[in-house]
Amino acid sequence: MEKRTTATTRTSLVTVLSKDKVPIAREQDVVLFRNRVKEYATKIGMGIVNQTKLITAASELVRNMLRYANGGDALIEVISKGRENGIRLTFTDEGPGIADVQKAMKDGFSTGKSLGLGLPGTKRLVSEFDIKSVVGQGTVVTVIKWKNG
Repeated sequence: MEKRTTATTRTSLVTVLSKDKVPIAREQDVVLFRNRVKEYATKIGMGIVNQTKLITAASELVRNMLRYANGGDALIEVISKGRENGIRLTFTDEGPGIADVQKAMKDGFSTGKSLGLGLPGTKRLVSEFDIKSVVGQGTVVTVIKWKNG
């Protein structure tokens, strides 16, 4: 685990307390990643309901990365902002990208054979959600779940 002092987010300064990069290349990596997220969430004292929300969101995003981009990297960071601790997950892939992010964030939209609840459902499960995608270059999704939020 590597330690770093500060990084900026949209609203204010956060401190990265530890981080762990997990390559995602096959289905077995999903279980490893979920377990690692649970370890970090437990370590900061996150309650079971918020852990479940975070792990559900993480599972959806990591499976999307496998399904649509044949994998990528997932970064787990323990962060703090003031007195609040949380987990920030960043999913980075070099897949086809999302042509219309606004459309993809609407319930019911799917490019695959799914219900189209993945991205908007994931956003509802976490405290903060950010997505950046460039067609032909890939997608980066960052989510934060605060310990008490």
